[in-house]
Amino acid sequence: MKRLLLLLLCVLSPWVTADQDVADDASFKSLLIEGELLFNRPDGFTDLQAGRTSILDYEHALRSDDGQLEIRIAVRPLKRLIIEYDDPHGATPNPNHVFPLVFESMATRLSGGSHAPSNAYPPDRARSKFNADWAAAAVFDTVEDFDTQFKQGLLIAIHRNKVSDAYLIFLFDDYATVKERLNAAMNTLVFAPAPAAAAELDKPNAG
Repeated sequence: MKRLLLLLLCVLSPWVTADQDVADDASFKSLLIEGELLFNRPDGFTDLQAGRTSILDYEHALRSDDGQLEIRIAVRPLKRLIIEYDDPHGATPNPNHVFPLVFESMATRLSGGSHAPSNAYPPDRARSKFNADWAAAAVFDTVEDFDTQFKQGLLIAIHRNKVSDAYLIFLFDDYATVKERLNAAMNTLVFAPAPAAAAELDKPNAG
C-alpha cells in the first residue's frame, strides 16, 4: 500500500501542463469535457492563470474582486491515471476505489503533514450537490509549497466512477469573512447530469 500511495501522489503534480508552463483556456475546457464537468463561474470573481506547485498543479483559478477569496481548480480524468502496484499477491486496485486514499493524501500534503479535519459527504448529498458518486471536504492551514498568500484552505473533492476526479481548493485568511461567498461558490465545479438523467431533462413536458 505504501508503494501505491507514493505512485498516486505522483499524479497530483505534473499532469496536464507537462508540455507547457501554464495550461491555457482551451486546455481547461477540453479537460472539463473529458471529465464530464460543468464550470459555473461565480459572480464577483476574476480569472487567474493556472499554476504549478510541488503539491498540486491546477488548471484554472479565480479570485474574488475584493481579494479575500481564491479558488483553484484541478481536474484528473481517470483514463489518464496509471497505477503501478508491486504486490505480486494482490490485484491492482480499481481507480474507482482509490479516490478516498488520494483525497486523504492530498489533504495531508496541502497541510504540510499537519492534521486536516475531513469528512465524506453522504452519498445522496454528493449526488444532489455535485452530481458525484463520492465527495468529501477537508480544512487545512496552508503551507509555503502551495505558493499562496492565504493562511487557510478548504478542499472539496468530487469523483465520478470511471470518469474523473476533480478538486476545488478555496483559499482565504478568515472563514467568517468569506463564508457567504464561499458557500455561494460551492457549485463552481460539478459533474454534468448523467446521460440517463440528462435524457429525462430533455424530454418535452407531457401534454
